[in-house]
Amino acid sequence: MSTDLLRIVRINEEIKAVVGVAFKINIMALNAIFLAKRAGTAALGFGVLSNELRVFSQDLRTCMGGLSGLIHRCVNEVSVVLQDVRHIRLLREAVAGTSRPELGLALKRRELANGEHQARLASLRRQLQRALDDAFQLVELGGVLAKSAKIEAAYGQGFAGALAQVSGEFDGIVEEIRNSLQALQRSEFFK
Repeated sequence: MSTDLLRIVRINEEIKAVVGVAFKINIMALNAIFLAKRAGTAALGFGVLSNELRVFSQDLRTCMGGLSGLIHRCVNEVSVVLQDVRHIRLLREAVAGTSRPELGLALKRRELANGEHQARLASLRRQLQRALDDAFQLVELGGVLAKSAKIEAAYGQGFAGALAQVSGEFDGIVEEIRNSLQALQRSEFFK
């Protein structure tokens, strides 16, 4: 269980990093929208996609906030399970050293409570995994938007180079997020 706590902390740190990158996408998208406005009608499609990438970044931050909430619930549940394990060990030692029946009853109650906490933790793991899968699907959409922006950049006439550079940065950042989420999905916490 203590290794689960470490794994959860690592997952949480990765989620924080993704939130930071999502904020960066939002700023980049705002700048891209202004650049598209300067480019005029030739970059209308790029402007629309830049706005969609801005919305994507906001959705991603919301999604990561939900993941963060699940992480905190997992930390609490792992802490309770660790406490249960320590109490059960102590109660077993006490039961072995005495013939007091109330200690045996306390041990049974603690073991039952531990089973409930273990079940809650397993449920939280599944919820977290589903939420990660949903986040990954959202990032796949972000990848499509970034690749579409690359295509639209080619139509930007005199601004095509600048638009291509921005869309390339979008694509690179979305790929970075995708890699982070894939690493999270492979975490030992889910095995």
